[in-house]
Amino acid sequence: MKFEFARFLASWPGLGWFSSPCGLVSRQQHSAAPINLTVLRDGGNASSPFLYGIFFEEMDHSGDGGIHGQLLRNNGFQGTDPGLTGYKPLGDVEIKQDRAAPVSAAIPSSLAVSLHPRAMGYVGFANIGYDGVPVMQATYRCEFWMMGEYRGNLILRLTGSRSQHIYGEHHMTVRSRRGQFTRYEARFEARGAPDGENEWQLLFDARGVRGGVLNFGLVQLFPPTYHDRLNGLREDIASVVGELRPAFLRFPGGNNLEGLQIESRWKWNETIGPVVDRPGRHSNWDYPNTDALGLDEYLWWCEDMQMIPVLSIWDGKSYGKIVSGDDLHPFLTDIMNELEYLLGPATTHYGRLRAQNGRTTPWPLQYIEIGNEDDYTGGCDTYPDRLVQIHDTIRAQYPNLTLIANNMEEFCLPVAPLPGLMFDYHYYRTPDQLVAMFDYWDHQPRTDPVIIGEYGARNDSDPVGRNSDIVKMAAYAPLLQHFGFTMWSPTLIGFDSSPDSITPSTSYFVQRMFATNRGNTVHPVNSTAGFGPVYWGATSHDSIYQVKMANYGEESRVVNVRVPGTRAGRLEMLSGPRDVSNLPHNVNIMPAVRDINGSDEVYTVHMAAWAVAVLVVS
Repeated sequence: MKFEFARFLASWPGLGWFSSPCGLVSRQQHSAAPINLTVLRDGGNASSPFLYGIFFEEMDHSGDGGIHGQLLRNNGFQGTDPGLTGYKPLGDVEIKQDRAAPVSAAIPSSLAVSLHPRAMGYVGFANIGYDGVPVMQATYRCEFWMMGEYRGNLILRLTGSRSQHIYGEHHMTVRSRRGQFTRYEARFEARGAPDGENEWQLLFDARGVRGGVLNFGLVQLFPPTYHDRLNGLREDIASVVGELRPAFLRFPGGNNLEGLQIESRWKWNETIGPVVDRPGRHSNWDYPNTDALGLDEYLWWCEDMQMIPVLSIWDGKSYGKIVSGDDLHPFLTDIMNELEYLLGPATTHYGRLRAQNGRTTPWPLQYIEIGNEDDYTGGCDTYPDRLVQIHDTIRAQYPNLTLIANNMEEFCLPVAPLPGLMFDYHYYRTPDQLVAMFDYWDHQPRTDPVIIGEYGARNDSDPVGRNSDIVKMAAYAPLLQHFGFTMWSPTLIGFDSSPDSITPSTSYFVQRMFATNRGNTVHPVNSTAGFGPVYWGATSHDSIYQVKMANYGEESRVVNVRVPGTRAGRLEMLSGPRDVSNLPHNVNIMPAVRDINGSDEVYTVHMAAWAVAVLVVS
């Protein structure tokens, strides 16, 4: 549980705003006497309606093999050297990556399935997905491209890799031609598998093949998708994310925006349109990105979860090279093309392209972040120049957009302040370090609004291992991880290919507790103790009050909370041992909710050690 309090204390709106008669005390100096809190109706400040959001970056196979619905791996042979990752032959055949048979200009190779001379019966190939294919009781949609002389039956299957048990099967008749790829699509029902050791199979009758070889390209398999979107998000994972009620989505990164080299940066125009026309790339996290989860898909995600999009744009910095000065000019044009695609009417060149891709009206985009972490990765010397160029170029055509600098370090910013700019700050700290920052934003100028675009608590600094009137947005990071491909942990949500593997972390539950109990006004609180080890804050919305509390200590504490004019409500509490965590198929730490009544407007809360609680009364 220790991770959770650190994250909570560093980012909670208004936490450091309140004063107490006793002033600050250390965790070692607290008394065991009850703490009495009184929420004051008057005073305080407005709370940002966008505070609790999410940040997404393709890492740990959080997108490909994760929240994006497509389940088959290496389906476009993208990246630097994919080989036959994910594939295996079935029957008397050989398979290879065939660069002489491109599916499209963007997908320049396919899978060649060559029959041995004496091949008989049904043969083909399998794809084992991302450490298995999730098989649930659901309708699956499959599509693929096929080339070669064949007329006859195809069998699509979902099968246990070791058990060979068939969980779903579909027969279809095809007529494939030599020298031309044809797209096929099918839907079929599947029964749930007991584990994740499953594969998708495509089989054909060896007797029907003319020429000894068939080519298959861009095989895709989708379970039910969130809001039934084509090329959409996995419904099971997306639904858990949606329960956070996130106010915003910051995308597409993160380090993965920047590229290991300029040419391998995230290119918006290569992530739109039909997936067969998206070339993908090798990512900063050293595996291929299909970019099937692309610019429009992020924005449909925002629309379906009613989130505000916060789009990060490339600012000239990759990990291999930085462009600035006049060399940045072609990339300024690219930025304006992207904004025309997103915001322009359908009569413009790129607005028309957006309409062709399924979105007639402009996207409701208001926030643009310029780059990512220049202060951490060697971009400070040139960032002032690049920031000013990009800022002035966007402002000239879109004066009402809110622009965000990717840091707030003075030595990384222009000497002359840019008007109306927000600032993004990232914090990855140990729990104790984050707790020590609980009043950090008390001392920042109220004229410089901030987004905490990434924050997370970790046991150590090994990368492998709020005041709400100024902090407008905050997002725990990372959001998702596939347990079979973890490069960074902990995250909010983990999963793998097995049933019931979706694992909300304790941080997830804290985030959900706060985001689903948000107020629009932060209230002063009178107290009989100073902050530490118990921390608190109070908000309200209409006649409903939310009092959030955390006990960052080893002893339970009694907290008496007086909220004038209220009678009853409910108490939600998350508690457990200090270093406990939820594990796959073993989610033990979850919030408990109970009704609570007040005695003379006072509610007695027994805060367990290392507990987080939300008291909601009206």
